[in-house]
Amino acid sequence: MRFDEAYSGNVFIKSHPNFEESTVVLYGMPMDWTVSYRPGSRFGPTRIREVSIGLEEYSPYLDRELEEVKYFDAGDIPLPFGNAQRSLDMIEEFVDQVVAAGKFPLGMGGEHLVSWPVIKAIYKKHPDLAIIHMDAHTDLRSDYEGEPLSHSTPIRKAAELIGPENVFSFGIRSGMKEEFEWAKEVGMHISKFDVHKPLMEILPKLSGRSVYVTIDIDVLDPAHAPGTGTVDAGGITSRELLASIHEIARSNVKVVGADLVEVAPIYDPSEQTANTASKLIREMILGFVK
Repeated sequence: MRFDEAYSGNVFIKSHPNFEESTVVLYGMPMDWTVSYRPGSRFGPTRIREVSIGLEEYSPYLDRELEEVKYFDAGDIPLPFGNAQRSLDMIEEFVDQVVAAGKFPLGMGGEHLVSWPVIKAIYKKHPDLAIIHMDAHTDLRSDYEGEPLSHSTPIRKAAELIGPENVFSFGIRSGMKEEFEWAKEVGMHISKFDVHKPLMEILPKLSGRSVYVTIDIDVLDPAHAPGTGTVDAGGITSRELLASIHEIARSNVKVVGADLVEVAPIYDPSEQTANTASKLIREMILGFVK
């Protein structure tokens, strides 16, 4: 994808028109080819952009305005419908370009498998990489019904790439018993049910490290985010998720990329999920980019 041929329709509010002058590249990964329950997250990035018009440009949490960070909305990567491997290859190639240009990649999904090629691309430049993963689900399966390319496998793949001791999952409340056992055996950190408190305990240990942050919107309770493919009761509040993003922003970790995935607008006619996601993207832009 050439950056001079970027998305020409709706863009995220206050998006800068020039790639070269921007620090952040916002991009969509409209893929839901491997979901195990309800499809529709391929429409997430577009709707997050559309509802961003309702955002205030100022964050009272961080005392920053969007105009203080130049970010370029590159639009959605034109992924081939139904072809999971080719789609993942295209995402990796795209992020390779963004990283090579010295930009901060901020992705919008799309199913959670799209995080896998992004992590691969970023790991090439940051071999000290750690991952902060917020999710309802472990995503630690080696395959789903025999298929290794599944939205239930990306964190397992990432752990095997960078070392399980470098992966930190928060808010987890769903997964196979074998997934939890595997994580314990290999030394991966999983915090069940909560995010903010255990995150505060872990962040000092990651001080100075390069960190990739991946957030599945279903870490939120369905009361806060019903518009997702695999809802799971007992999640955190949007307030806790915002506070967690701000803790990362104020910490001494070096965030080198991030994504927000699994927004499926069709299941939320109130659009609270897309609106929440849009606000989270604003806070990630303002918080993660110094």
